[in-house]
Amino acid sequence: MRASLLLASNSPRRRQLLTEAGFEFAAIAPDVSERSDVDLTLRELTILNAIRKAFSIGRAHPGEIVLAADTLVALDDQIIGKPRDVDEAAAILRRLSGRSHEVCSAVFVCHLSSARSTSFYEISRVWFRRLSDSAIRAYLDKVNPLDKAGSYAAQGYGAAIIGKIEGSYTNVVGLPMEKTTAALAEFGIKPKKLPVRLGP
Repeated sequence: MRASLLLASNSPRRRQLLTEAGFEFAAIAPDVSERSDVDLTLRELTILNAIRKAFSIGRAHPGEIVLAADTLVALDDQIIGKPRDVDEAAAILRRLSGRSHEVCSAVFVCHLSSARSTSFYEISRVWFRRLSDSAIRAYLDKVNPLDKAGSYAAQGYGAAIIGKIEGSYTNVVGLPMEKTTAALAEFGIKPKKLPVRLGP
């Protein structure tokens, strides 16, 4: 029997990206807390979190292909995670205003019953527009920032705050689909239907 795909995530953005790419999968939220170790690099921390999420689900479903990902933002090499509250979200957006920052997503795919796994990461650079306090308030009135690294999302109302993205757009959304599609193909997981193009 062919293994099916499990997404170890509760992220609606990652579910949407996989769905629009034509994949069939089930999503299960991993019961792990995301680490924020300050002594790890951006790549190391996102890979660590992705592995922990994948194993949380993979141990209970060793015969399935499990995909997990983690996305973080870094400004001047300082990692920015999810805000604790709206006030912190506003402060983060003020720091990002008028500047560029990195978005790193790490992906871990595993099939524990065959002891197979692979991991990779993608880094994109995002330039923010100069944002006034009123523009920040208007954005936060429309978007829930509390489940988003860097307090923002590239999709939806992202054009109001983002001036330019260099690199993978889907990486900034939360799952670099170009590399993810290639990695899943190595495990025999391919889209069931033609993908829908997702762009800014």
